[in-house]
Amino acid sequence: MIQSAASVESPYLYFDRPSWRSLANSTPLPLTETEIARLTSMGDNVSLAEADTIYRPLSGLLNLQAHASQYLHDARGRFLRDETGRTPYVIGIAGSVAAGKSTVARLLVELLARWPDTPKVELVPTDGFLYPNAVLQERGLMDRKGFPESYNRRALLRFLAQVKAGVPEVQAPRYSHLRYDIVPGETTVVRQPDILLIEGLNVLQAPRTSEKHTTTLAVSDFFDFSIYIDAEEPDLRRWYVERFLAFRRTAFTDPQSYFKRFASMSDAQASAFALEVWEKVNRPNLEHNIAPTRSRASLILSKGADHKVEQIALRKV
Repeated sequence: MIQSAASVESPYLYFDRPSWRSLANSTPLPLTETEIARLTSMGDNVSLAEADTIYRPLSGLLNLQAHASQYLHDARGRFLRDETGRTPYVIGIAGSVAAGKSTVARLLVELLARWPDTPKVELVPTDGFLYPNAVLQERGLMDRKGFPESYNRRALLRFLAQVKAGVPEVQAPRYSHLRYDIVPGETTVVRQPDILLIEGLNVLQAPRTSEKHTTTLAVSDFFDFSIYIDAEEPDLRRWYVERFLAFRRTAFTDPQSYFKRFASMSDAQASAFALEVWEKVNRPNLEHNIAPTRSRASLILSKGADHKVEQIALRKV
């Protein structure tokens, strides 16, 4: 653990890679190269060593947290003579476009499910709560897709409230990255998992308090633990462009892809277009909406230019 005057005054405990890696000694069931390849999103470059160093210890911490929460629930139930069943332990994962949220979420689902006492872990991306493209176009928000106002926040809050109320089956809309839109009639059904991961750009935002939005509830009010994936803006920009170029050679070539018109672009044209999107959409969203929520997280994973996590900050209990 890194200890300095700054860390003593901070609400976080700070760990470098070696000190964090040492915590993996008590965690079981490491991943294989084949599993890493299956779980990693294009462009994230997470190696088996990185998964073993960073995400295996993190799964151990989250497993410990979840079971502590269950113990508290059971103890309180005995005190109150309340036989209401346990509700899922909900973990939020936030961060910029291209930060690697989806890969981290899938890695944690895989690792957490391997613990013998955590048999059921599920993942719901908040992309499913984006308004359909037709609604975004009607409201003039297509160029602000991913900004807070492009999400059906009321539906997301209702979904999480039902999950935490212990509703046996809760449905979330399904989003297709290939179509770049909500898939009509398709849903993800959540059936009371032990742990539920919620992954999205703006899941750590504070409640809206404008005249139009008067609710005092925040999405993060339903989280038991939260993770923010941090990186420097120039690195995020580069990763975004590299991912766009990779998609141009793969997913964009699918005739069903919303972005199929970009498949024939040259490298120079595709890079220029991706940079334009970053500057007009992703960077403003990062600076104004996403990065300011970093300090609300329970744990911050700070990545270097090579996608490796260089520092872990864990909020003190």
